[in-house]
Amino acid sequence: MRGDIEDTPEYCDVEAAMEVLGGRWKLAILKKLLDGTKRFSELKRALPRITQRMLTRQLRELEADGLVTRTVHREVPPRVDYTLTETGRSLDAIANQLDAWGRWYRATRGEQAGAEPAEPGSPQVERSR
Repeated sequence: MRGDIEDTPEYCDVEAAMEVLGGRWKLAILKKLLDGTKRFSELKRALPRITQRMLTRQLRELEADGLVTRTVHREVPPRVDYTLTETGRSLDAIANQLDAWGRWYRATRGEQAGAEPAEPGSPQVERSR
């Protein structure tokens, strides 16, 4: 893990997770890699709003934190594959829960001000899918 934050007494486990997973694109990249090994261009197509520079940066950070493995194939043209490590795969359930929460949030976000949104997994949310 980058930084010396883990040495401070106030450090908590949520901070540890955010240190590794923080950033707009990291969980989206991980979610795509849960489907299997992807080339850089496949990830770029799957996430059209991310810039090439940001994708490169996020992949490097995920690799440095041990969540992604980068494999360079010595061929012409060069090919680079990205695969989740076992540590990266351990985020499968969390990524799926966040995906479901994101769908729920987007579906309920437009409700009237002051109205309590339905809980994720409720019949009201399930019908909106």
